[in-house]
Amino acid sequence: MSSLQFTDQIFDKESNARAGKIITDHGEILTPIFMPVGTAGSVKAVNQQQLKNIVKAQIILGNTYHLYLRPGVEILEQAGGLHKFNGWDKPILTDSGGYQVFSLSSTRKITEEGVIFQSHIDGSRHLFSPEKVMDIERSIGADIMMAFDECPPAGCEYIYAKKSMELTHRWLDRCIARMNETEDKYGYTQNLFPIVQGNTFKDLRTESAHYIASKNAAGNAIGGLSVGEPEEVMYEFTALCCNILPKDKPRYLMGVGTPWNILESIALGVDMFDCVMPTRNGRNGMLFTTEGVINIKNKKWATDFSPIDEGFTCETSNYYSKAYLRHLFVSQEILALELASLQNLSFYLWLVSEARNHIIYGDFSSWKKEMVQKLKRRL
Repeated sequence: MSSLQFTDQIFDKESNARAGKIITDHGEILTPIFMPVGTAGSVKAVNQQQLKNIVKAQIILGNTYHLYLRPGVEILEQAGGLHKFNGWDKPILTDSGGYQVFSLSSTRKITEEGVIFQSHIDGSRHLFSPEKVMDIERSIGADIMMAFDECPPAGCEYIYAKKSMELTHRWLDRCIARMNETEDKYGYTQNLFPIVQGNTFKDLRTESAHYIASKNAAGNAIGGLSVGEPEEVMYEFTALCCNILPKDKPRYLMGVGTPWNILESIALGVDMFDCVMPTRNGRNGMLFTTEGVINIKNKKWATDFSPIDEGFTCETSNYYSKAYLRHLFVSQEILALELASLQNLSFYLWLVSEARNHIIYGDFSSWKKEMVQKLKRRL
């Protein structure tokens, strides 16, 4: 029996959006939610106090592949898990490392047993099997552990997508078996989320979503989207999966995405999101704001002394001017990366919180339509 609960759901009358509450041993998560990505145990350019107090993050991600290679399972176990190691006392979700391993297409080999790959750090060879990945995620200490899956490339042939999906399902059964024969670590419950695959083939997605739903896991994820397909295709297959996956369990759309992607996907029934976009794009000078997208490096901002973003309350967005932030980027000051990352992450967390408020209030669909138009603007 899982300790993770999904409660207090409120459904939008005009869409499939819902507001809810995920309860874990490390605290509650109000949904819909965005999860900042902390690949190697840290969200780039942002510390844990800022994540709590400025960004208002409720859960963050760790990456199994990167944490396995550095600092390594032994050090994480000696520390008492990632929570103790990095000082984050709220929930943590770990991906399975599958996406990273499969992106190393030139240095890995997929077999029934698992994936043999070369470290990008020193070239050493390693095997990730479903069992080993479950053991690693246990040692990291995640509250939510993703099943080991294969993420096939966008536009792959039908036969490849089918074989890949069937392999993912067999691996899932091995993940579940391993979870059942091992104990939770560090004194709190760890929960497994399986992942729907099937590329952009309706029959495969349908089959996979039914297979994943049949496992009665604590929550379910939709993988293999936002990997290069058109937005409308992503929405079509997200809707297909959401219509099959159980309503009483949280749904997680992996690796998505832009602010407008998130709002459209909330309307389809998604509860959880993650993406490197707010931090990665922020470090390159792209800001997501309540009025649209800004390239802060453009000269037009050099004499704009208005706050970075006045559309929501945030001590970073409201305190520093666009002109100052542009100056930091032009001068290659490290502070630029921090402020831009804080702006984008704070905005993402504000956006999903506002979506939740409008679902509860009852005017989500009209608010979303208006917001999507504003968010897509290039300022």
